Amino acid sequence: MFKGLGQFGDMAKMMKQAQEMQGRVTEVQERLEEMEVTGESGAGLVKATCTAKGKLTGLDIDPSIFNPDEKEVVEDLILAAIKDAQSRAKETSKEEMEKVTSELGLPPGMNLPF
Repeated sequence: MFKGLGQFGDMAKMMKQAQEMQGRVTEVQERLEEMEVTGESGAGLVKATCTAKGKLTGLDIDPSIFNPDEKEVVEDLILAAIKDAQSRAKETSKEEMEKVTSELGLPPGMNLPF
């Protein structure tokens, strides 16, 4: 189709690849909104769930930790679980984007979206 167009054919090919890449990135970002990861602390006494994009969607606290004298401990466990979930979300997001870049033949470590 682009034969005989020289550099214009190459440019059209690159534009098509860029559009494909943009579509793939959009698909992955939509999937990341639906994927859930769970972080925990206190050997599972506190669990935080968030999307792979890092949006907190749930918190599960074992009732055994509700002791008024240990309020600060509970707060620390909650924060630790949330941070763990967000860390896992970031890692999941990174892994999913790396799959896209490798499928498109882009060099490792290329951050998408640009």
